[in-house]
Amino acid sequence: MELTLDLSLRLLAAAGFAALIGFEREVRAKGAGIRTHVLVALGSALFMIISQYGFEGAERFDASRVAAGVVGGLGFLGGGIIMKTKNHVSGLTTAAGLWVTGAIGMACGSGMYVLTAVCVVLVLASLELLNNYFIKLGDKEVSVVLSSADQAALVDVLKALQKQVKSFSLTMHDGHYGAELTLRVSKKKYNVDLLSQLNSYPNVKLESME
Repeated sequence: MELTLDLSLRLLAAAGFAALIGFEREVRAKGAGIRTHVLVALGSALFMIISQYGFEGAERFDASRVAAGVVGGLGFLGGGIIMKTKNHVSGLTTAAGLWVTGAIGMACGSGMYVLTAVCVVLVLASLELLNNYFIKLGDKEVSVVLSSADQAALVDVLKALQKQVKSFSLTMHDGHYGAELTLRVSKKKYNVDLLSQLNSYPNVKLESME
């Protein structure tokens, strides 16, 4: 019973720590949010628990083999998030975040709570503090996906962002319109200012921004 409670605590810790990172990604309208990060951490934690306790009676038992398999799987998952267009690569930070979230889940699965907490603090510091307070010079290319039931609304957005738009494409699916844009914006105005601007257009939904 005591072991079951300890292992359950490990899963809860993994979910809680991952939710903090997922929340930061969700706020910034990234492709992978709270649910994705929590699932990655839970899966990683459970795999670690299985590697430690699931094969104890088996011959040639090696807990590290399961952990190595998880690392490879996380790399495959992260690779699927990275998107490359003609002039822009996006998703690198989110993919790296999922990769380290998997490591956080594995650490929780091993019962390394203090080390996990330190790692979470460092991850959030890297995503937020460095992003907000590091010297920002020059411009940045941003990949944005917008959607709307009104094509004219998306056209109005393109007109409003005219000087910032480097490339764009419009699509239609089941009567719903989508726009994929590559914007060139000042690093000083990236994040909160740009996010507020994109969310201010009527009848247009911001799907992602990377």
